[in-house]
Amino acid sequence: MNIADSLRKFNEMRQKDNSSLDQLKANELDLFTKIYQEWKGPDQHRMGTYKAIPRFYYKLPSEDETLLQKLREESRAVFLQRRSKELLDNEELQGLWFLLDKHHTPPLVGDEQMINYADFLKVGDKAGIKCRPFFTATVFAKLLQNDPYGRISIMQFFNYVMRKVWLHQTRIGLSLYDVAGQGYLKESDLENYILELIPTLPQLDCLEKSFYSFYVCTAVRKFFFFLDPLRTGRVKIQDILACSFLDDLLELRDEELPKEVQESNWFSAPSALRVYGQYLNLDKDHNGMLSKEELSRYGTGTLTAVFLDRVFQECLTYDGEMDYKTYLDFVLALENRKEPQALQYLFRILDVQNRGYLNVFALNYFFRSIQEQMRAHGQEPVSFIDVKDEIFDMVKPADPLKIALLDLINSGQGDTVVSILIDLNGFWTYENREVLVAEAPDEAEI
Repeated sequence: MNIADSLRKFNEMRQKDNSSLDQLKANELDLFTKIYQEWKGPDQHRMGTYKAIPRFYYKLPSEDETLLQKLREESRAVFLQRRSKELLDNEELQGLWFLLDKHHTPPLVGDEQMINYADFLKVGDKAGIKCRPFFTATVFAKLLQNDPYGRISIMQFFNYVMRKVWLHQTRIGLSLYDVAGQGYLKESDLENYILELIPTLPQLDCLEKSFYSFYVCTAVRKFFFFLDPLRTGRVKIQDILACSFLDDLLELRDEELPKEVQESNWFSAPSALRVYGQYLNLDKDHNGMLSKEELSRYGTGTLTAVFLDRVFQECLTYDGEMDYKTYLDFVLALENRKEPQALQYLFRILDVQNRGYLNVFALNYFFRSIQEQMRAHGQEPVSFIDVKDEIFDMVKPADPLKIALLDLINSGQGDTVVSILIDLNGFWTYENREVLVAEAPDEAEI
């Protein structure tokens, strides 16, 4: 019986049926259910049963389920191995370049070879199944710019392919250290990854093996400081790939990396040795930890006592002293004051009342220490009211009486505000900014 016949039969039944309204509704529902099931087919799940919901949660095996854990590890290893084989190797990449070079579409743009969509598809047909995901209209459109012939640059396309292959290779490599198999790395996982990566980075050949543990700690802290601001103890592999830190780390493969680039790279040997050397120099009693007095000599030695008190109140310490890992967070925050994660770290310290915002009381609480330092150096203290008004003018908070973390970040002046409140040198730089700009050499004269 088809649907039309069923409906006709129902209308006839409805006219003859003298039952109650409830019975009529029940009949309607039964007929609708029958028609719907006939339309969906016999292989579909029955309506009204939880079995129609696909399973979306799989409980991880517990520690005592050794066999299940081993099975899961082996299956993940096989999966990652299969995905690795699907990637282009060096020989296949070289073959792709030869095909692109052979089928480029004239004329040249300077020395740059271009290719139109028709030739692009021809190369895709000849390049093999592994290259097929790259030869799509979407990829071509992404790389299309202002060429009058509607072509894309062969070099740009090849770099795009190289970047994609590298990202997939790196993701697979990181996933091998993902013990939980949930798409994130704990500190111990990332430490193992970087430790095994060190021998492959020529720029780190100068490091003594006894320093490896300190280097790994230094490198891992940057990932976790910026990618795990909520201190959950884990970072997503996807976030690691999306940020530039891994690029900076793998940049150390370049044997001829310029000295100035090394000095600005947190992961380089000179940078790691600098940070650790500063820590050792501050540790006057050589107990491997920093007291408040020892930390007070950090940088130019102009951080206020009130700020340092708050650091030791809010940060993890051991018997009132700071270890190297906590020190690294401190350094990363002060050296990157413009970054949201650094401002979040510093805001937590400035929020002395733990209210989620800075009010006049909090600003005055910290600025009084700046005034005390100015007196100690024989300078006339600046009025707090003037500084308070300047801070609120710079930040322009949503609430005229409260400065929230988001206000600091959105203002673009968060680093300046923090420096004014915690560091005499930072306040002096702000106070004399016009003089410093006037004394700066004119770039046109250099």
